[in-house]
Amino acid sequence: MPRSKKPASPFRYFNSSPEVIRLVVMMYVRFPLSLRNVEDLLAERGIDICHETVRHWWNRFGPMFAADIKLQRISRMRGFRNWRWHVDEVFVKINGETHYLWRAVDHEGEILESYVTKKRDKKAALKFLRKALKQHGQVEKIVTDGLKSYPAAMRELGNESSREMGRWKNNRAENSHLPFRRRERAMLRFRQMKSLQKFASVHANVHNHFNSQRHLIDRETYKTSRSVALAEWQNLMA
Repeated sequence: MPRSKKPASPFRYFNSSPEVIRLVVMMYVRFPLSLRNVEDLLAERGIDICHETVRHWWNRFGPMFAADIKLQRISRMRGFRNWRWHVDEVFVKINGETHYLWRAVDHEGEILESYVTKKRDKKAALKFLRKALKQHGQVEKIVTDGLKSYPAAMRELGNESSREMGRWKNNRAENSHLPFRRRERAMLRFRQMKSLQKFASVHANVHNHFNSQRHLIDRETYKTSRSVALAEWQNLMA
């Protein structure tokens, strides 16, 4: 019986070690740093790479790491049905034109789905909700703002009865935009809709991975959670 072949390493054509590549991608995606900021910080640690290498590595490996993180989380949470989602859309400028970044956030503050559209009508809301429900399964409650596209889309999906709306109820979704806004300013905004969708998806999963909600736990618990997250990061795509 033939042996199953081991999957080829995605790092096999690169001279740098996987540890350095993971560090570069984590620094650029997780923190509000520019490409040259990452280059300078790595130079202090004795790692000499160009800022264009930082760009190439996050474009190449960022989606792989994000997909691995997302797959692991979905497999753990798929059977959980008492979910409460918070959905919201935020304005993003691309070459002076307004686009909309839709987000679904669960009751623990983790970003489930990010989706970019040119409009925020019923068609856009329907595509966003269908994508989120397909990936993560059914949900008990969905908290939205007053945008009329949500009830119209949910009526077609047959889950309008699970919709909730109220003042301050959707603060969790509103607050989830803040880390992305900080990254957007560091990157001097976006120039293409495709690049915005790519970075928003990668950033959401990396943020989820390192989000220990330190304001809810004591210092020792936070340090343990941070160490676990870093150890798991070093094993991505291993």
